[in-house]
Amino acid sequence: MAPTAPFNPPSADLPGKPFVPEWIPPPVTQQKENFAELSSIDLSLLDSEDPAVVDSLVQRVKRAIRDEGFLFLENYGISLEQLHRQFAIAQYLYNNITEEDKERLLFNPDTGVWSGYKHPYGFKRHRACADGIEQFNWYKPDWESLKRSPTCVHPFMDEIRAFCEYLTQSVNRRLLTLFSRVLELPDDYLWDNVQSHGGPTGEGYFRHALFRPVQKSTEEASKGLRMHGHTDFGLTTLLFSVPISCLQIWGQDEKWYYVPYKPGALVINIGDTLEIVSGGHFKATRHRVFKPPVDQLQQERLSLVLFNSSLGDMRMSPAYDSPLIQREGCVEEQGIYKEFKKRTAGGDLAPTNREWREIQIATATDPTDTEHNRVGVHQSIIDGKLMHTREYMGMRVVLPV
Repeated sequence: MAPTAPFNPPSADLPGKPFVPEWIPPPVTQQKENFAELSSIDLSLLDSEDPAVVDSLVQRVKRAIRDEGFLFLENYGISLEQLHRQFAIAQYLYNNITEEDKERLLFNPDTGVWSGYKHPYGFKRHRACADGIEQFNWYKPDWESLKRSPTCVHPFMDEIRAFCEYLTQSVNRRLLTLFSRVLELPDDYLWDNVQSHGGPTGEGYFRHALFRPVQKSTEEASKGLRMHGHTDFGLTTLLFSVPISCLQIWGQDEKWYYVPYKPGALVINIGDTLEIVSGGHFKATRHRVFKPPVDQLQQERLSLVLFNSSLGDMRMSPAYDSPLIQREGCVEEQGIYKEFKKRTAGGDLAPTNREWREIQIATATDPTDTEHNRVGVHQSIIDGKLMHTREYMGMRVVLPV
């Protein structure tokens, strides 16, 4: 395999580009917290000419995604300086977006698409308690017209676009190569047959997000949650590690653990679609966003995320031509795969990938929603633990709150 080309972004000093203040990472917590121990994968090893090195990498990935569904990705081709430039642009967006653009680009979650600007009032604007989370999400149509992006970042869209194209076309493609090899399939199997294409993000989307400190009323209503425990509904999620400790994963011991900060690293998690494509051999990652430790409560958390999506019209199904699945069968007790198996065994069609993601977006509720977030409505007690319980298209999803 030829060595992978590093990221080569457009210049930040082209004529017409305003000055962008540097993004300075906030300090890490000094509190004693429960932090997860995640496997770290060096993606550059995929370029090794030594087959033993590459095979060792594949086996390490296999263990990580079977056990946790989460891993750190390092040496993927983007330098720390280049990454901090993208964070600086995101910071610039939230410091300069106009009220007019916020209203003009306001997203409508009822459509099942998170395109555009998300206000800090929660997913449903009528909710009483603000959630303090602002987002801007770029879908395929949003890349095609500057009118669908905030005016303040128009001079930087060449940099944002190039960044997303590299993440999709280089980083995620190589990641899917590793996952294809775990399934003992041709290198481009997942890329060619499952990953959506078109524009910098296919049918997925790229997100700038800003988590501001919350008001006391919001924290009381949400019990410290910023986002419910959930799995992502797509293929893979590429989230850049940040110093503010908010992201938590559900451990094998059924406890929540903060994800530690690893400068420059990508945090990778597996989505529902990939769990089903793998026949349950890959584990869709249970995670949530929770309030940070006490010494970070008043800090803003800036976040960059790429959500990679599978082909929207494809019905979710295992890759039965995988030698791994043929040899070991499917892992039928696993998460959403168990519900998928139940549905299809009963003769019902599996949802398409588009149906699966859009119904969850359209019916999302806020952590501050005390009407739905209670036992007997969207919550239940299972084995002594409080669980969030929803049903989508006849498929029951039970996740730790």
